[in-house]
Order: sequence, then structure tokens, then C-alpha cells
Amino acid sequence: MTFIGTSSLVIALLFCIYALICLVVGIENKNSKLLLSGRGATLSVAFLSIVASLILIYFLITGNYQIKYVYQYTNKDLPIFYKFAAFWAGNAGSLMLWTLLLTIYTAVIAFPLKRVFNKYLAYAVIVLLMINIFFLSVLIFITNPFELLPVKPADGNGLNPLLQNPGMVFHPLTLYLGYVGFTVPFAFAMSALITKKVDDWWIKTTRRWTVWAWLFLSLGNLFGAQWAYVELGWGGYWAWDPVENSSFMPWLTATAFVHSIIIQERKNMLKIWNMFLIIATYLLTIFGTFLTRSGVYASVHSFSDSSLGSVFLSYIILLAALSLGLIFHRLKLLKEQRSFESYISKESSFLFNNLLLVGGAFAVFWGTNFPIISEAIRGVKVTVSVPWYNQVMSPILLGVILLIGICPLIAWHKSSYENFKNNFLIPTILSIIFAVIGYYFIFSKKLYATIGFTISFFALITTIQEFVKGVRVRRKVVNEGYLVSLWRLISKNRRRYGGYIVHIGTILIAVGIIGSNAYKIEKEVRVKLGDEIAINDYTMKYKGLEMTKEGSNQIVFAKLKVKKNGKSIGILKPEKVFYKTWDQPSTEVAIYSTLKEDLYVALAGWINNGKYVDLMIHINPLVIWIWIGGYILIIGSIIALWPGKGAQLNPKYIL
Repeated sequence: MTFIGTSSLVIALLFCIYALICLVVGIENKNSKLLLSGRGATLSVAFLSIVASLILIYFLITGNYQIKYVYQYTNKDLPIFYKFAAFWAGNAGSLMLWTLLLTIYTAVIAFPLKRVFNKYLAYAVIVLLMINIFFLSVLIFITNPFELLPVKPADGNGLNPLLQNPGMVFHPLTLYLGYVGFTVPFAFAMSALITKKVDDWWIKTTRRWTVWAWLFLSLGNLFGAQWAYVELGWGGYWAWDPVENSSFMPWLTATAFVHSIIIQERKNMLKIWNMFLIIATYLLTIFGTFLTRSGVYASVHSFSDSSLGSVFLSYIILLAALSLGLIFHRLKLLKEQRSFESYISKESSFLFNNLLLVGGAFAVFWGTNFPIISEAIRGVKVTVSVPWYNQVMSPILLGVILLIGICPLIAWHKSSYENFKNNFLIPTILSIIFAVIGYYFIFSKKLYATIGFTISFFALITTIQEFVKGVRVRRKVVNEGYLVSLWRLISKNRRRYGGYIVHIGTILIAVGIIGSNAYKIEKEVRVKLGDEIAINDYTMKYKGLEMTKEGSNQIVFAKLKVKKNGKSIGILKPEKVFYKTWDQPSTEVAIYSTLKEDLYVALAGWINNGKYVDLMIHINPLVIWIWIGGYILIIGSIIALWPGKGAQLNPKYIL
């Protein structure tokens, strides 16, 4: 069956090349038979990728350890849940997943070619096929997932303990759905440049694809942060690791793109800007692949394959040169025919939002690559630390949140004094009152935290105000209850109010980030059996060290009886898990979570058979609001994507 798997990939590559030739010749000669043949070959490529992927999954689950990839990432004791997740645990498998998704997306885009001759669609498929050829070639010639070992081992190495977490299933899969999803709008943008049709057709055609990809990229980042929080044991959720940054950078530019395309749809403006944004987003998704495989960046997520790194770097340079060359070649066609009428308008707020997001992406890009740049220039690798990222990105975050609050309240074209007075007066007064009360009575006179919470409060009030206004208008026209009116308001204007729900989720994420950074408490202690530890409102009594077994794994855990303000809240059991195939144990933290804060405890070590244990204790305020906000953001995206009349762009509204 390994022969069938490898053969499927080789035949898929040949079909891909054949489909590319058919479509190019078919378009030039307007030959519908060639177009249909190319379409059929494109669908076959997806089918063959599915076959190869299913074969690899079968080998992983059944444990054919003569296959090098199966040997490296599974063993007999690994639960089937993680045997399936091992599909994308290493280089070959993760690129197989990328190729699988890419070929399926390409087939979906190519499918309508059967019904109508559309050269714009055909050119988009051609671009997608060229990208397919690259990834299939990498799989076949550089990192074949079906490579065999000379002798079949009795068992495999197993999966890295850090990867044995439910996040291993959901985080990479959603991240790749987002990464690969941005190939589609990129391909249509290139088609628009090739065919000289640079109006908003390609944006309207791919809007759902764009939001779809953005949704999954958002989910991928959210799942990754949750996974890091519960698995790594350091007390945080985002460490500005190079590979974490690699998924955050395209998310920033994609968020700018999602907002910017509205201006092109409504005003036929920002054509060049949108081209640059989608190219930057796609290139950054590939750059993330380069980061994980280059071996030049230290990261817990890295696959460290320098040969693949150089291949992807060459691909990025070639793609950047070709796409940017196309933009400059079509510059006259992309020239703006309209300009901004006022700096105080909805259009301008979108542009300022974009500048902040792109500026944030550049800052993260610079910080990620600065060690390599410094080593090349000065011969010394200078690492950019977490405080630097926080100092740079904090004002950018607050700027984006402030614009979330301002944008719904200002008019298109140009805002008047009356507009400002009617829309801003009440939210501004309420925010000032909130800031004064918060500074003196809630936020411990921490100025930066007060500013952050006040901006978030202002944005939340103005966003909720839009829902209140909409419900009031409906109730004046139709006699409905408040909840019915709210439901129908959202369902009939899904794109607008789905966007507002996304904004609410973003505001809550900001609240969680501000609170967890401004008020976190950390403590490292060595405690004796029977002793109590006091930290903030909590007391923990160490009741002993115990051991249990789960499959072939040995689990050592400390029992901590926890009280808050003298009231018992239960037993926490931070763990160390010892795996048969790994030298180092993994840390499994114990978390007591409330809407106010998380009590986060990690077992660092022990001596004298558990008479003394070393604990890392964190109190992380408001962290749960990051997760709540993240899932509200996802719900809003789904509402905005949901098909039907309410998903269309209403000229009065914004996403």
C-alpha cells in the first residue's frame, strides 16, 4: 500500500501539470473541451490526494513502523486519538495535510467550469494549480511521507508528550484551514491582475472564502493559546514565540484585508492596498511554514528541517517577485479614481484601523527576525524579549479597540458636529465616569490598566448602542418583543451585526489581556508536607505526593487542599507525567477558573519522596474572558458568513 500512496501523489502531480496545460491552452483557444478536461484532471488531483492521505492515516492507526513517518510519531501505546493527530505531527504529514486541503479547495473552485466559460475563474484555477504543483513536488521529491526504513522496528518512537493534548487535534487543523484558505483570494487577485479586470469582482467572489479562512485562522490562534496555557506550565498563553508569531502576522494582515475590502466594494477605493494586503497575507502564511521548517529559529513548535526551509524561502522570494511585478505592471489600472473626503469619516477610520494592523504585523515581523538580522550585521544574535513585544503591541491593540468604538458612530464621507454630539456625547461621559471610579476604587490606581479598561468600556458601550438603536427602530415599525426584535435584526442584517459581535468578542479578548498582564501574581515556593501556602485570597495545604498509572504512563501528582477567603473550593492536583518513550516528563497544570481570575498551579519538582514539593503558583486575572471573547468572535464570524439575504452588503452598513 505504500506504493499506492506514493503513486497517488505522483499521478496527482502529473494530472496537475496536465490540467494546467489544458486550462492555459483552452483559454487561449476558447476550447471548451480542453477546459472540461482540465477541470476533470483538477478534480482527480483532489481525489488522489484524499486517497494518499487516507492510506497514511491507515498506516498511522494500524502501526506500520517500517514507514519512517509512522515510526517517528506513533507507538503501540499511543491512544488512537493521537495516532490520528500524528498525521500532521511532523514535516511530511503536515505538508500532506496542507496539500490535501489545497487540492480540495482547488477542486471546489474548478467545479463551476463545467457550466460556463469564465476565463477569470479559469485563471484563478491556473494559479491554484501552479501552487499545487509546488506542494506536490515537495512531498514527492523532498519529504515523502511513505518513505520506508530498511528494517521494520517492533515499535515506534511515539508522539512528543507536549503534543499529547486535545489541542494537537484542533489547533493545527484549524490553523491549516485558515492558512490554505487564503490561497483562494490570492489566486483570484492574481487572476484579476493577469486578465486586467481589477474592479471588485474578485473581492465579491472570494469574500466568503476570505472570512472562512480568517475564521479558521482565528480559531487556530485561539486553540493554540489555550493549548499553551494548559500544557506548557509556565503560566501564560502567549510567549511571542517565532512560530506563534507566524500565525499571528497573517491574522493581522487578513483582519486588515477583511475590513479594507468593504471600502472597495462600497467606494471603489483602496484597490492597490487590497492587492498588497492579500499578497502579504498569503506570503506570511508561507513564511510561517518556512519558520517551522528552516531550523534558524528556536521554537518549541519547530520541525527544524533546513533543506525544506531553503525551498520555502526560495518559493516566497519567487512568489513575491511575480505578484508584486504584476501589481506594478497593472499600476495604471489600479489607480484610485476617488479620494477620501475627510479624515473624520468611516472610510478614514477603516484606513487608520488598517494602518494599525499592518503596523502591528510589521512590528511582530521585525521582532521575530531581529535575531537573524542582528547576527548577520553584527555577528551577535540579539533576541527580542517578551517585554519589547508587549510595549510595542499594547498601544496598537488599544488603538484598534478605540477605532472599534469610534467607527460605528461616524458617518460615511464626512462627519458633522451634530453627528458627533448625538453619537459620542453619552458614551464619552459614561467612559469618563467609568475611568474616574475605576482608577480610584477598582484598578488600584494603575494608570495604564485604567486607560486600557476605559477604552474597552467605551468600545463596548458604542457597539451595544448599535444593537439598542436597531431594536428601537424595529419596535417602532413592527410590534415585537425585545428578544424577537433583536433576533430578527441580526438575522436580516447578518453581515453588519455579525461584524459587531466579532467586535464585542475582540473587546473581551482585550479585557482579558489587559487584566492578566496588569494584575498577575506569581510565586515559586517549596512547601513541606502538611504546610500551608498563602497567596492573595487563597490558602493551599499540601496533603502529599501520590502516584497513579494511566496506560503505560506513570503520573505523579501533588494533592493541594485549596480555600478561598477561608471557604473550601476543592482539591487541586498538578501533575508530572512520565512517558515510556521520553526521558523528560511533561507538566500537567491544575487550574481553578472563575470569571474573575484563574488559580494556576504547576508541579515543578520534589525531594525526599515527596516530603517537600516545588510549586509554581500564578493568579491570572480575567484570563477566562480571552476564551469567552474568542468564541464570541467565532460566533460573530459564522453569523456574518451564514448564507441568505441578510449576508449581503447593505449600503448603509459595515461588516
